[in-house]
Amino acid sequence: MNRLSDHAFSLPERQAVYRAIHERRDMRHFSGGMVADELLQRLLSAAHHAPSVGFMQPWRFIRIRSRPLRESVHALVEQERLLTAQALGEREDEFMKLKVQGVLDAAELLVVALPPGREAHVFGRRTLPEMDVDSSACAIQNLWLAARAEGLGMGWVSIFCPFKLGALLNMPEGSKPIAILCLGPVHAFYDQPMLQTEKWARRAALADLVFEDHWGQPAGAPGPASAP
Repeated sequence: MNRLSDHAFSLPERQAVYRAIHERRDMRHFSGGMVADELLQRLLSAAHHAPSVGFMQPWRFIRIRSRPLRESVHALVEQERLLTAQALGEREDEFMKLKVQGVLDAAELLVVALPPGREAHVFGRRTLPEMDVDSSACAIQNLWLAARAEGLGMGWVSIFCPFKLGALLNMPEGSKPIAILCLGPVHAFYDQPMLQTEKWARRAALADLVFEDHWGQPAGAPGPASAP
C-alpha cells in the first residue's frame, strides 16, 4: 500500500517550498536592474503550469517594454490611487502615505489579462463563472513563489480602471486586465507584509478562519444536535 511519504519531496525540498510561501511579499520597493530573458521565461512557464478550471488556461501576459507606455500605465494607477483614497473616507490621509506600487521602478512590468470568448468554457463555470479569475490568480501565485525562490520581488497592483487599461493596451472586446505585476530585483524583502508593518492591517489568526461542519463553528467544537 502506498504511503504519503512515498510521494513526498525530500525534507530540504519541502522546506524550500514552505520557505517560498512564508517569505513571499507583495513588494513595492525595487532596485532597478534587469531580469534575464531566460529567467523571465522560466517564471512565466511556472505561471503557465498553474491549475485552471476545465483546463481553460485563461491567463494572458502582456510584457510592457515601452517606457512611454509604462508611464501611461503609471498615470492610470495614480488616477485610481487618488479615487481610492477619497473612497476610504477617514483613512484617506493614511492611505496616501502608503507606497502602493513600483510601476516605474521595477525591472519588468507585466499585465495579466483574461481573453475574450471565456463564456465558451462551461466546465466548472456554469454556476461559478468567476473561476476564470480564480484560475488566473493561481497562475499569478505560481509566478510570485517562483520569483521569490529566484530572489526577485514581485508586487500585484490592482489599483487601476480595467476599461482604461484595456483601451491603452489595445485589448479586444471581451478581454479584461486583472493585474499589473511589478517584477525585479529588490534591496531587501520585507520582514513581514508591508501593510502590517505600516499598521494598516494585520494577519488574522488561522483559528478564526477555519470552521468545522458549519459556518462559524470552530474546529473541535461540539456540533449542533441532529434532528431525530
